[in-house]
Amino acid sequence: MSVVLTNLKHFGITFSLLLTAVVCFGLYIGADAHVFEDKLAYQLEGEVHVFYEKDQTIAQVIRGDNDSGFLVESLALDSTNAADKNAAISVVFPQDQTSFTVDIFDTIKTPPAVYNDGEPIIALSDIESGFGALRQFLVTHGVADEKFNWIFGKGHLVLVGDFVDRGASTTQVLWAIYKLEHSARQFGGTVHLVLGNHEIKNLQGNYQSANEKYFYIAGMLGKQQFQLFDQNALLGRWLASKNVLEIINGVAFVHGGLHPDIAKYQLFVVEINQIVRDGYRTLYYNPKAASKESFLRSSTTGPAWYRGYFKDDLSQQEVELGLKAVGASAVVVGHTLQSKVKALYNHKVFAIDVRHPKDYLSSFPLRSSEALLIKDGQYFRLTEDGDVDAL
Repeated sequence: MSVVLTNLKHFGITFSLLLTAVVCFGLYIGADAHVFEDKLAYQLEGEVHVFYEKDQTIAQVIRGDNDSGFLVESLALDSTNAADKNAAISVVFPQDQTSFTVDIFDTIKTPPAVYNDGEPIIALSDIESGFGALRQFLVTHGVADEKFNWIFGKGHLVLVGDFVDRGASTTQVLWAIYKLEHSARQFGGTVHLVLGNHEIKNLQGNYQSANEKYFYIAGMLGKQQFQLFDQNALLGRWLASKNVLEIINGVAFVHGGLHPDIAKYQLFVVEINQIVRDGYRTLYYNPKAASKESFLRSSTTGPAWYRGYFKDDLSQQEVELGLKAVGASAVVVGHTLQSKVKALYNHKVFAIDVRHPKDYLSSFPLRSSEALLIKDGQYFRLTEDGDVDAL
């Protein structure tokens, strides 16, 4: 018996040591685990999408639940007059049963790609459908109130891609950004949604990273999933109008990064955006004959996909070559996960992709949002609890 107990003791010690080593290794490489999922993630009551049908703008709202059954309520919107109550929709966040109202506007325009006004900039990336994290961070740092009304004056909020996928609040996040964009404009501020590879994936109909509930939502609305973001969907048409690269007060904002070879093509920022935008709804493949189009839309060299600042052995000169090509003094990127917001390459590259908290999920280790503030030519790391640290 003593031999058995001794062996069990040794086994327990060995197992504990191995488990500790695995956990430590996981923490070292940035892994985390979801330990609990709230079933409210799959509540569809109040899910709303807006579509263009012939000469009308139609809001479709899902009502009901699995127990009582579902129905789809359709409402024609008078989007020519935002003051009309029929031009508004209500967006519900099931996790805490809150809601906010969004006015629907008739006009969708491609935004400028270059801005120069000296106003402060807050940049945030890779929210990945985390509505709660987005809302809390904007409130904490005085960008918006809890109903997504703008309070950041003439400042810039730059959303550096990947605000969709990998979560259960994609539409809530997009409607919040849509509302903020119009609210900011009334006060002289600007919201910039710079598309990442996941927004482009959705425009192409690639839903490998989307929450499974959107497959069922599309079906309930009488559509296939790609139609949630096609050219007849307001959110799809709105996303397709956006840029992949913007220069604000001399700083470039791009989801992936600027490959040094971009300098070889001698393109203006507007041209870069137009070339990539023309391919938003076309599946990329590597062609035999390389071109500026294939370079900019590529899943390795394109600005929405490039990871060279972190994966390649770039020299300072190569980094600055890409910056010079677009007339920027520095670049802010997401896409590649970091332990915290940080400055690289002698403050020429600012990496801001961190693990934000996820709606409906409890994770280990705990996640915490961060962002970047640029003010008066200085750079600061913003934390979830409201701290502002110089970089």
